[in-house]
Amino acid sequence: MTLTSTVTRVSTVTRQVDDTGWPRTAEPGPGAAALAALARLATVRDGFDYNAAGSERGVISRLTEGVARVTGLPGVGFEELVRFENGSLGLVLDLDVDDIGVVLLDPDEGVAAGGVARRTERVMDTPVGDRLLGRVVDPAGRPLDGLGPIGALTRRDVERQAPRIRDRAPVSTPLQTGIKAIDALVPIGRGQRELIVGDRQTGKTSIAVDTILNQRNGDVVSVYCAIGQQISAVAKIVARLREHGALERTVVVVASSEDPVGLRYIAPYAATTMAEYFTDRGHDVLIVYDDLTRHARAYRELSLLLRRPPGREAYPGDIFYIHSRLLERAARLAPERGGGSLTALPIVETQAENLASYIPTNLISITDGQIYVSPRLFRRGQLPAVDVGRSVSRVGGRAQLPAYRKVGPSLRLFYAQFEELERFARYGARLEPHRRQQLERGRRVREALKQEEGDPRTVVEQLLALVAVAEGAFDDVAVDRIATLEHRLRHRVTELPEVRRTIEEGRVLTDDHVQAVVAMARRVR
Repeated sequence: MTLTSTVTRVSTVTRQVDDTGWPRTAEPGPGAAALAALARLATVRDGFDYNAAGSERGVISRLTEGVARVTGLPGVGFEELVRFENGSLGLVLDLDVDDIGVVLLDPDEGVAAGGVARRTERVMDTPVGDRLLGRVVDPAGRPLDGLGPIGALTRRDVERQAPRIRDRAPVSTPLQTGIKAIDALVPIGRGQRELIVGDRQTGKTSIAVDTILNQRNGDVVSVYCAIGQQISAVAKIVARLREHGALERTVVVVASSEDPVGLRYIAPYAATTMAEYFTDRGHDVLIVYDDLTRHARAYRELSLLLRRPPGREAYPGDIFYIHSRLLERAARLAPERGGGSLTALPIVETQAENLASYIPTNLISITDGQIYVSPRLFRRGQLPAVDVGRSVSRVGGRAQLPAYRKVGPSLRLFYAQFEELERFARYGARLEPHRRQQLERGRRVREALKQEEGDPRTVVEQLLALVAVAEGAFDDVAVDRIATLEHRLRHRVTELPEVRRTIEEGRVLTDDHVQAVVAMARRVR
């Protein structure tokens, strides 16, 4: 087999498809029907068809779980799609002298040894466009929400080149998550790649979903990519987005744990291609990968089935590259490229708080910082369980609103000193009066950083609470009353019009503004 006709022979131009290229699903119905259709996502994939453009035919010589070995396709290229007799698709990921390795992208019913495989002379692509907003689709763009065909859309290759250095611009605009502990202490900028890392069941997905919810009334388009998740968990997230009115500006891409491993592998690349459509048109886009640990496991499974040499923890040698080429696509584009941005929030799971394990270490080295979610804080009821001392943002501080700079850096240092002092005080040491005061204020700062799930705060609401507690307005108030006082403060924002206008216009808070906030906080006690 010659390898000269590889991807260069594959058509990678932008294509148009119409309704006839999509499967007919259930008629539009209420939210319950849509969620029920999502729970049956494995059954709606039949009917999506790529017309074979080439005449080359091969024969399946061997079929293992999710991978077929095919002989007789001398001109096939790497990452080209092939179509089997039952209409299902496969992706070429292995080129050998005698045969090729094809990863199945659909269930293997009807695919067997001795069957025929045909070239399509196309690489894997996915639909992009405005009509995807508010929809739940698989990585191939096939609807899973029971709301009928999506309609005519442009298709783009799932593998695309990352923006060049000269096409990028500095990260200078904040992406507000609505979470006090992040926006004030670990800020994120538009175009940044911020990793969310922590043990399972510590609230990583909740932080990402709350960030999406906070964009529902703004100008940011969101893409949520679920990789290897249970269908029931994805259905709950979709219901939550719909309930809070955020689904209309969100694209949900699902490759569940019941899907073929090949579909789970291409899911984040397809979701990024969908997001880049909006970025190229000058929009700011947020994409969440939930999660890349499962994605790495899917690629490890593929590699072992393709008999590639295993390395550390049985992962293949290019495991770093599959994530680096993905996350490098997140950037802020230069004005001559439209000025759009793609902000990535990849999620990765650790075991026993081990940040030095293989996949988390790789991703920490690729991203621009990490938000560490601590199981110890989670068990103590400190929600969101963001460990400020082990979290870092390498570029977001330059994009943070100026008003935060009046309280953010000093608050982060104060909080770190408080945690060290609290550990010291547990041994029964006698503290000086100013140290006891620091300890008491630190407990109130920690209480003020707590936030309920699904309750994102505006910038003004965050800063009023943080300035009040950092300046000692609540020092003589019981810790368990902090949440009540903060609630009262939120509802009296209109009484500080000058402070509010200063924050919203991106100006620095003056000492007079701080004193006005402290006076207001004392009145609500």
